[in-house]
Order: sequence, then C-alpha cells, then structure tokens
Amino acid sequence: MLIVGNWKMHLNVHESSLMVHRLNERIATHRDLEVALAPSMIALQPVSLEIDRRKFRLAAQNGFYKDEGAYTGETSFTQLRELVHYAIIGHSERRIYFNETLEVVRDKVTAAVRNKITPILCIGETYEERHGGETKQVLHDQLTTALSDLTASDIEDMVIAYEPVWAISTFGGVLAKPYEAAEAMQRIRYEIEELYGKRAAGMVRIIYGGSVDDQIARGYLELPDCDGAMPGAASLNYHKFTAIVATAYQLVQERRKEHGE
Repeated sequence: MLIVGNWKMHLNVHESSLMVHRLNERIATHRDLEVALAPSMIALQPVSLEIDRRKFRLAAQNGFYKDEGAYTGETSFTQLRELVHYAIIGHSERRIYFNETLEVVRDKVTAAVRNKITPILCIGETYEERHGGETKQVLHDQLTTALSDLTASDIEDMVIAYEPVWAISTFGGVLAKPYEAAEAMQRIRYEIEELYGKRAAGMVRIIYGGSVDDQIARGYLELPDCDGAMPGAASLNYHKFTAIVATAYQLVQERRKEHGE
C-alpha cells in the first residue's frame, strides 16, 4: 500500500524540515506500506538530506519532459532522478491552471520512466464530464494517451492516482462516495488489462485522491482495487497524515491475518 502526501505550494524550506521531523517522530517503519512525501521543488534537496529513507520516499510534484536545454525556470526529470523515487504527473491543477494537454502529460510520463522515476499519473473527470456521462471516455483518453509510449513492464511499476476533479477541495470538494471511486478504479484496471494484459493490470498500483482525510480514508483504502491514497490538505497536518498512515497500516495488518501470514 502507498500513501503519498502532496504538499502542493505550501511550506517553505524551514517548515518542510519541521514537518519531516514531526512525521519522523510519529511514523514507524512498516512492512508492506510505503509513505511518500511530495514537498515543493525548492524543499526537495534539503528534505532529501533529512528524511529517514527506511520510512519515507520522496516525490516531485512536477517535472519537465526535456532532459536538458534552454528552458528557463524548468526542472527536468534528469535533474530529479538522484533526489526522488516518484513524480506526480498530470495532476488536475496542472491540467487546468497550466493547460497541460494529454500530449504534455504523455511526454512527462515517458521522461520520468526514461529517467528511472516512477510516475504517479493523475487522472480524473470534472463535474461536468461526470454528469454528462463522459467519465469512462475521459479516463480512457487520459490513460491511453499518457501510457502510449510505455511497455507492459513499465506499466507494472507505475502508480495511477484516480482523482475526480469534482472531489478535490481546490475545485469544490464534493466528496466522492466509495462506490463511485470503486467503479472508476475498477474501470482503470480494466482499461490497463485491455491495453497491456492481465499481469500489468494486476501489478499496477491504483490509489485514490480527492479530499482524503483521516476520517474517511479507510472507506477508500478498503476498496478492492485501491492500493493507497494521496491526501493533499490533510498531508499538511501531521496529526491527520499520521492517522491516515496508521489506518493504512491497520488495513495491511488485517489483510495479512486474513491470508494467514
């Protein structure tokens, strides 16, 4: 199971360091549970020197698809590869505020894989698309384009975050009911199987994001096709984020017992 804290454009370097310190005190090293932190770009380097890598992995919130060149203000995945394990790509805020097209997201996914960084590909429909009956088509288009340059083995290693835009607090935050999330994540796994086969569909991790906090996390984490969560606002509160991690670990333990491990 994977829990990713997306700090977005919050916390300066000092505040990020303090957050890592507080999380380190409260989160233990857990078997079968990964915890990734996605601080702002400016905080990645100092945080990379501070985190306990037995407990945490680092994720970039973005990256540029060219490996190098005259692209003032950009940071390439080549520059990030020594710092991070994951990169969040195609987040709805990037698609909406920065006009990232399907093709740009595809190129970023390809660049991340090329540089040995695991993409966390974000996909999801808007309120208008859902109520227009377009959810399946939107997920299909976002998936097929983003993954079009990858092989089945590439897919097996990556993470797909289902983040319905209408459920993200930035865009209104109408909570998705677990059955709505379950239907979408099942559809994503089906699409992966159709494109890349049963093995890739079984191996790829699908996580949920969309106003996830400590009070409702379990309702999503226990869904059959859900392999984790990516909280945003809740990850900025170390009490809430620690509680989400604890919930995930409890669920992992329960599943182990069910399987007699």
